[in-house]
Amino acid sequence: MSSPRRRIETDVMKMLMSDYEVTLVNDNMQEFYVRFKGPAETPFEGGIWKVHVELPDTYPYKSPSIGFMNRIFHPNIDELSGSVCLDVINQTWSPMFDMINIFEVFLPQLLRYPNPSDPLNGEAAALLMRDPTSYDVKVKEYVTRFASKDATDQAEAESEDDDDLSSVPSFDEDDDEPAGKMDDV
Repeated sequence: MSSPRRRIETDVMKMLMSDYEVTLVNDNMQEFYVRFKGPAETPFEGGIWKVHVELPDTYPYKSPSIGFMNRIFHPNIDELSGSVCLDVINQTWSPMFDMINIFEVFLPQLLRYPNPSDPLNGEAAALLMRDPTSYDVKVKEYVTRFASKDATDQAEAESEDDDDLSSVPSFDEDDDEPAGKMDDV
């Protein structure tokens, strides 16, 4: 087995065993989706994005391709295509990084510290520089419309067959079952 192939399998297995919800697109493990939550104490908090990841054949020597599937308002993310302008992923990628780094460090840092001087979304960059408060309001609006649990659940249901557990019965612990009767001694 070649080194890139082994590394792809190792990194994807780490993702599958992590707390992230990962959906593989095919058996070769080079394409998958990750549900990514917006970082706490940012206007993105509460948002859930479906992030598309594609690993090139030469991964980890070449960086993965990352794209947001549901819309996000951010200077460094193209609103329509979802592609990410992220220096660490694009220019400064190193084989020392792995997929966990992207979801635990790089993407949270990108959302927490946008760079309006290198925009993919000019409107978001201009608003952030001109009126940061209005920028935060617009980000939260997008979170509600496109990345809230309801919005993502609805999008998922529309895009694929939903095999969720909503039909599994729940068990109430407060059933009025009589506790065992004590026998008189």
